[in-house]
Amino acid sequence: MTDVTDPTGLKAELLAVALEAAHRAGTFLRDGRPDDLGVAATKSSAVDVVTEMDIASEKLITDFLAERRSADGVLGEEGASSEGTSGVQWVVDPIDGTVNYLYGRPDWSVSIAARKDGETLVGVVHAPMRGETYRAVLGEGAYVNDVPARVRPAPSLDQALVGTGFGYVAARRAQQAEVARHLIPRVRDIRRAGSAAIDLCDV
Repeated sequence: MTDVTDPTGLKAELLAVALEAAHRAGTFLRDGRPDDLGVAATKSSAVDVVTEMDIASEKLITDFLAERRSADGVLGEEGASSEGTSGVQWVVDPIDGTVNYLYGRPDWSVSIAARKDGETLVGVVHAPMRGETYRAVLGEGAYVNDVPARVRPAPSLDQALVGTGFGYVAARRAQQAEVARHLIPRVRDIRRAGSAAIDLCDV
């Protein structure tokens, strides 16, 4: 029977590919983290770091995507880029929360999305250390480990637990710290977990 929300089966195929790629990368990262893991490179500043595992995870994911859907394009956090001919583009962050991963902290994830014609069709966030996989398909809702996800009711600002992050350039961080200084007295508390993808899934 044809799914009326996905008549060509494309979204279902993309979801299956994204889930497998994310789980493969997550297992590789969880089980293969070296005890002496260090910084392999920096990007926008000295604190915007890349490890050898970021690079290896991105290669694992992009090789798998090329094997399963060779005509698709790819945009990777660590530099992987190809145009493709299918109109589908994969957007990959092989470790979201690299600093957490570097220090052996659990809040990191593998984030993979698939877009077509400028519209995001599928998104997967796999957080191996939390035992959680978040997935969403356009028009079909979102799930956490196969349980439907629900957004929490919005509280009043003074009862809100606020998630945030900070940039990597010192001047930008100073501006963000000033915003946080003004915000803290007005909310229940602030959290900075270190993985933006997990922060968004936790809403």
